Amino acid sequence: MKKDHVRLFIPGPVEVAPEVLEAMTQPMIGHRSKEYSDLQRSATEKMRKLMYTDKMIVFATSSGTGLLETAIRNTTKKKAIVFSVGAFGNRWYNIAKKNGIPADKHEVEWGEAITPEMIDKYLSTGDYDVIALTHNETSTGVMNPVEELAEVINKYPDVVWIMDAVSSLSGAKIEVDKLGVDFCLTSSQKALAMPPGLSIASVSDKALDRAREVENRGFYFDLLRLEKYIKERDHQYPTTPTIPHMYGIDKQLDRILEEGIENRFKRHAQMAEYVRDWAKEHFDLFADERYLSDTVTCVKNTRGIDVPKLNKELRKRKMVIANGYGNLKNDTFRIAHMGETTMEDIKNLLENIEDILNF
Repeated sequence: MKKDHVRLFIPGPVEVAPEVLEAMTQPMIGHRSKEYSDLQRSATEKMRKLMYTDKMIVFATSSGTGLLETAIRNTTKKKAIVFSVGAFGNRWYNIAKKNGIPADKHEVEWGEAITPEMIDKYLSTGDYDVIALTHNETSTGVMNPVEELAEVINKYPDVVWIMDAVSSLSGAKIEVDKLGVDFCLTSSQKALAMPPGLSIASVSDKALDRAREVENRGFYFDLLRLEKYIKERDHQYPTTPTIPHMYGIDKQLDRILEEGIENRFKRHAQMAEYVRDWAKEHFDLFADERYLSDTVTCVKNTRGIDVPKLNKELRKRKMVIANGYGNLKNDTFRIAHMGETTMEDIKNLLENIEDILNF
């Protein structure tokens, strides 16, 4: 680690283990070679364990936004309903509109979560064939109660469920197949603790069947083209993939499995609880306490502290947190506790904040 490295407590990018960075420096291989097929197949098998699925796994050379577009463009034939609890739910709706995809949006007040009643209200109309839902919203610190929501969504078997788990997957338990999620996507730079540039999704047969009915699926993110190369080319990618990331994710998944998936979830939950208790003691929580994220806490700035000034002082101590997002800037600040972060790291950060603010 570089001597002047500033440790990141922001909701992505996050810290990356040195051995993962080292794995990404391996010599290049041909992306049409058996060696590459073996690499992607290896990462696929491990990813299925982490996602609790036996479905097709897609590795895409893009940020998570690329697969947000893939999901809604490839599976919407009639109309999508996008449920938004913050900035990234709104992004999904905007992606739909920019692609000419019929979509409606139900946005709750920031800090609140989606309820089963909200979903039933829309799906019961029969107007929608896709539901888009953000599992974990980093702008507000809300984690939607997907186990409860799944009970309602699965009452409508003709509706394809696409879910953004960008900032939660591997930091919280998401049993994809048990929940019935048809397209669950994440990206590398959050709880997976990888550098940015790789996004990943599990894709059900139902989602693939729907894609066969959609004419304008795009080119780079055509789901059926991705499926063809996975099946016919033995775990390859249609265009040149980010091979360093594939080396990295294969190594990182080894590390996650070595830690133990349940142990990893437990560590995230413990860090989250510690930060929440600290926030309630010195400030307040922004989000509804029934639906708090296990990977990022959004703190209500009840003391009116100067967040940029705090970060300036934290940087001198080689650490940094995140200001509030969008309209919440300065009214809140965010502390991420995901990926390779440990309880010791969190305690050190909070002690330094207390020292700077003279609590």
